[in-house]
Amino acid sequence: MHMMDTPLVLTSFLNRAERFFHAKKIYSRTSPTTIHEFTYKDYVKRTRQLADALTKLGMERGTKVGTFAWNHHRHLEAYFAVPCAGAVLHMINIRLAPEHLVYVINHAEDEILLIDDNLVPLIAPIVSQLKTVKHFIVMGDANILETIPLPNALSYEALLKEANDCFTFPEDLDENTPAGMCYTSATTGMPKGVVYTHRSIVLHSMAAGLSDSIAIGEADVVLPVVPMFHANAWGFPFASVLFGATQVLPGPMFTPQLLLDLFETYKVTLTAGVPTIWLGVLQEQRKNSRDLSSLRLIVCGGSASPQGLVRGFEQELKIPYITGYGMTETSPLVSLSTYLTHMQDYTLNEKMDVRITQGITVPLIETRVVNENGEVPWDSKTMGELTIRGPWVAGEYYNDERTSEAFKDGWLYTGDIAVMTTDGYIKITDRTKDLIKSGGEWISSVELENALMSHPKVFEAAVIAIPHEKWIERPLACVVPRPEYKDTITKAELLTDLENQFLKTWIPDDVVFLDEVPKTSVGKFLKAKLREDLKDYRVEV
Repeated sequence: MHMMDTPLVLTSFLNRAERFFHAKKIYSRTSPTTIHEFTYKDYVKRTRQLADALTKLGMERGTKVGTFAWNHHRHLEAYFAVPCAGAVLHMINIRLAPEHLVYVINHAEDEILLIDDNLVPLIAPIVSQLKTVKHFIVMGDANILETIPLPNALSYEALLKEANDCFTFPEDLDENTPAGMCYTSATTGMPKGVVYTHRSIVLHSMAAGLSDSIAIGEADVVLPVVPMFHANAWGFPFASVLFGATQVLPGPMFTPQLLLDLFETYKVTLTAGVPTIWLGVLQEQRKNSRDLSSLRLIVCGGSASPQGLVRGFEQELKIPYITGYGMTETSPLVSLSTYLTHMQDYTLNEKMDVRITQGITVPLIETRVVNENGEVPWDSKTMGELTIRGPWVAGEYYNDERTSEAFKDGWLYTGDIAVMTTDGYIKITDRTKDLIKSGGEWISSVELENALMSHPKVFEAAVIAIPHEKWIERPLACVVPRPEYKDTITKAELLTDLENQFLKTWIPDDVVFLDEVPKTSVGKFLKAKLREDLKDYRVEV
């Protein structure tokens, strides 16, 4: 043996935070009027208490513990207390439909559920259908158990008061031990489970700290807008504890106004969320500006960012805005639209073209785009399916026969259609099920959507395929106008704008104006719902 074989486990993160960053702060908003302030020393103490309390309730190695919660300190305590004790943390998407909630809790075989008090009404109606849950623990600032409609409900804070803050985490954890699990937000069928190991989370956290990646460091003040139930909040909580960054957790039911206030008050340096969040934040900042001089980076993912949104932050607000790509299956970091050295000489338009790609693949991950002819050339035009492999990419779905559809020959087949730019940057053009095939030609709905959302009168836009007698399918634009232009926007001006950017065959046959675009539980456009709603729509020729 040439080198020490020390396991890559999450207990090392806690020990490091306790030893080196004990005075650093965590700010946690749990209600419109309550923000808690903790040091990392306080945080680790409470995390040990939680591990002790859960162990006394029967948590053992391999036990599944579900969380049903917003972004706050109690959720962060569970992020470490459960896996560091050898159990598995199941972060449950609070926006799932009731039948999906029942499915994922039963399928994961959760035995303990940690639930925010204000989310109890979402769980209470399905309690009788939960087959494996033995304990319901209610998280909140007030002890209101007598009004909680859950069987044998326990108070999180009461349990911690009686728990030992010197709980010792096991030292013999194997790095390949399951640490956490998330389920995909299904657009069709039931969600699919992904299990993360200690090793995968440790390596993913290290990657988030690389200078050419997100560069999370001790000097950062990190506010993850992305929910802690969505792909580990993109790994931000884990990496922040590892590197000793100050954390600001925004809690329940936040608004663009609240986020901007938090950015200003706590001098946030780094934040992350989906495009719909940043559209709202940009609009609010234009109306009522805050001091955002501390912000060094916004990371956006979940779906493509329209160029107008990127320009708004980078050119108007002078805040770097990078697009990331990832999935629940990839922990999620795969690529980031950071610049290479030679791009510093690019024109502004060329730089914006880079920013709206899904970026260059991060170290230790491999990506390729393949079609029926094999791996596609880096020519920015040949489409294929994006495939991925690496040490924090899942190798299978949890107890799910759909594994064989997505995992082949050691690669994850993502279902995303992409091209590779001449610099090797990934550019998603569609989902396999959303790609429009008109007269034998592939049309990218994503590129049309980005162009539409760059129009000054458009707030959101989704493009779907509708049946056509001659061409089989044709694109239909579904547009949500900005409120101030709702009565003045016209189809003609939008289509004329597109005609200046795309081939004639790509121009949508019509434009439908909507009050909102339906979305998935994590804020992505739900095109399946649009297609269902508009399945009988026909363009009059």
